[in-house]
Amino acid sequence: MPAGHRFPMDKFSRLASVLEAEGVPGPGGFVRPEPVDVETLRLVHTEAYVRGVIELSLPAEVVRRIGMPNTDSVATRARAATGGTILAARLALDHGIACNTAGGSHHAAADSGAGFCVFNDVAVAARRLQAEGLVGQVLVVDLDVHQGDGTARIFEDDPSVFTFSMHAEKNFPHRKATSDLDIELADGTGDEPYLEKLGTVLPDLLAAVRPDLVFLNAGVDPHADDKLGRLSLSDEGLRRREALVLGACLSSEIPVVGVIGGGYDADIDRLAGRHAILHRTAKSLCSSDN
Repeated sequence: MPAGHRFPMDKFSRLASVLEAEGVPGPGGFVRPEPVDVETLRLVHTEAYVRGVIELSLPAEVVRRIGMPNTDSVATRARAATGGTILAARLALDHGIACNTAGGSHHAAADSGAGFCVFNDVAVAARRLQAEGLVGQVLVVDLDVHQGDGTARIFEDDPSVFTFSMHAEKNFPHRKATSDLDIELADGTGDEPYLEKLGTVLPDLLAAVRPDLVFLNAGVDPHADDKLGRLSLSDEGLRRREALVLGACLSSEIPVVGVIGGGYDADIDRLAGRHAILHRTAKSLCSSDN
């Protein structure tokens, strides 16, 4: 990325290093994905948009909307991150739970990226597994501080993917989409009211939707110290949030995929530690379950 860019790209490599140092991936290490193929991307994104990203020919206004340069390295990373979410989804179907060390690019719509999001990895993974007949009904639980507007628009006429977004009411995007369920939170919402609201909604949602697979966007930008968030969760609040969602899915025997979503902090070590809460919590739940 260009020097001084607002997006903290180094958080991904630092997250991987933190998890390796803690032994979270286990003795076998990370499972490495292949970059998603073009045909799979076209299950969600228009051919013109996919071609523009890969052939480095996006219109200037789309590049501005994305907020990242239209380069080979950005395109390669977006394809790798999407491949990671697809692989995590396959692993979740086999093992009950799996997490990507990237993913959650929920602002990307069918014909354009936006808000640092190039390809909508969760939407692509859902479509790929549906196309293969591996899942029918999918539930997206998007807990990033920003509404998952791209995901909502992609699936707005598709009842086979239920989109649930709980986000800060006054944050980006200014023009919200309509998810199947939106919960908008007031500025400064902290751990207890946040978790009470989520804990009230989630069990009924799982029972009503009856998904074959759940995608959890575990963005850490609801944290009180996040520079692009407007909520006030603590590290412990994030841990309890992840345990609530992952635990509810596991106890209902519903496979669940975790993606890291957004998080913005000039201190990369602190930010990577927040993102690692998802993976630590997943491992803890699996260990206790076994």
